[in-house]
Amino acid sequence: MKFKYLPIALITSLTLTVSAQTKKTVTAAPTQVPRPKLVIGIVVDQMRWDYLYRYYDRYQTTGFKRLLNEGFSCDNTNLDYIPTVTAAGHSCIYTGTVPAIHGIAGNDFIIQATGKPMYCAEDTSVSTVGSTSTAGQMSPRNLLTTTITDELRLATNFHSKVIGVALKDRGGILPAGHLANAAYWFDDATGNWITSTYYMKDLPDWVKKFNNLKLADKYIKQDWNTLYPVNTYLQSTDNNSPRYEGKFKGTDAPTMPVKTSALNAKDFGLIRSTPYGNSLTLDMAKAIIENEKMGKNTVTDFLAVSLSSTDYVGHQFGVNAVETEDTYLRLDRDLGSFFTYLDNTVGKGNYTVFLTADHGAAHNSTFLSDRNVPSGIWPASDIKNSLNYYLANKYGIKGLVINLGNYQVNFNNPLIADKKLSEYAIKQDAIAFLQKQTGVAFAIDMQNSRVASIPEQLRLRIINGYNTERSGAIQIILKPAWYDGHGLTGTTHGTWNPYDTHIPLIFMGWGIPHGHTNASVHMTDIAPTVSALLHIQTPNGAIGLPILDIVK
Repeated sequence: MKFKYLPIALITSLTLTVSAQTKKTVTAAPTQVPRPKLVIGIVVDQMRWDYLYRYYDRYQTTGFKRLLNEGFSCDNTNLDYIPTVTAAGHSCIYTGTVPAIHGIAGNDFIIQATGKPMYCAEDTSVSTVGSTSTAGQMSPRNLLTTTITDELRLATNFHSKVIGVALKDRGGILPAGHLANAAYWFDDATGNWITSTYYMKDLPDWVKKFNNLKLADKYIKQDWNTLYPVNTYLQSTDNNSPRYEGKFKGTDAPTMPVKTSALNAKDFGLIRSTPYGNSLTLDMAKAIIENEKMGKNTVTDFLAVSLSSTDYVGHQFGVNAVETEDTYLRLDRDLGSFFTYLDNTVGKGNYTVFLTADHGAAHNSTFLSDRNVPSGIWPASDIKNSLNYYLANKYGIKGLVINLGNYQVNFNNPLIADKKLSEYAIKQDAIAFLQKQTGVAFAIDMQNSRVASIPEQLRLRIINGYNTERSGAIQIILKPAWYDGHGLTGTTHGTWNPYDTHIPLIFMGWGIPHGHTNASVHMTDIAPTVSALLHIQTPNGAIGLPILDIVK
């Protein structure tokens, strides 16, 4: 073989050309992992997905519309477990997993081995900080997995600062995780923000100064008037709708305006059921950012905010009330103010925010039945008594059922074991009894739900929601528009239906493209998506996946 040699000049020319082309395409590797300065998670308690659009024409450009017009909206995001309640929802958002794994089987649940009730954030080993009340005996210890906030702390060798805040203790505690620097929640007895000894021995001076402003009292004394003339609330029922809406104690009717200043002056908890509860929470969020210098760190910080008042207002007044519409119009303004604050302090483009909900809500049953839509109230307490009576007649033992909480049958397992009764036989008898009750679509043996003759999506939700140590033995599935009612007015949630499971999910800010998708997204996908954005490990029980339209 003969080799042909190229002239030196030609080789030099080719080398220079390739070198020049290479310089054009090569970019310097970043010296640090690209991350935002601050992540803000916002959970709007009980916000149905359709509220984004039901009141869209009345929203300003700086709140919900800004999220939609600048951010990325996942319009088909759903919970894929039951029960759809606050504690389970907040836990799922931040852990990327379901009650079967993270262990928060409800706001309250029964420890199956002992029959003892447990509140989701209950912790009697800690004490209240900031009040003499017992409202601070709370911590995240009942949560069995890590959160995205935990993983951020671990990824930065605890240099990241993580804080949670909400009126509800569970809304501040569970999202902040086990490794949080702090979590704050509202104390009805004093009107102050408090915490527990799980986090600290004393409130920071700035929190004490913030509490001394007595903002809750000031908001209550403002009274609650509609933001606009009441006759312009066209997405709501009549201002006075006592068949569907609950009234404040001390008032004659569920009408606007509400003279909150004339109600119980010692009941600071009153602010929870007004839009001012959200305003107060965002006031506290701003104070946290300012005083803790969040977003000014050398690494990413994380503020977990939960807005609880939307849930209290929804429970009292329902989906279609003037009060509910006004609450969202006011929240829209508060969010706009909050985003502007972030722009001015952290810097637009330096923070990432996501907004979602822990669950939705049903239309009031009477509201639907008045309009010929099949619906009903399921009297869980009465059904429990009847079921206990039925089982006592057959087995000769009273009190075999503790409760029907979370639409589940919680048996008195210690009593059943002590009397050497057949758990299987009792379970089958209870299923047969429940299946005959008005409003019940299915009664499913939790342990055999994989083979139950029910639609696949219902089966999946039951499996995902079943924690063997903390869930009942039978799952009760009601017919659509039926729910366990604590009264005929207002609304509730907790079921598998779209009105309870379809939630908003919008990301905005650093690293987020503008757009939207109608592809199926799960609540469990939120934490893995944030993990991917931050280039950190997903929580240790996560089963969700990153939303590729956002992190691509």
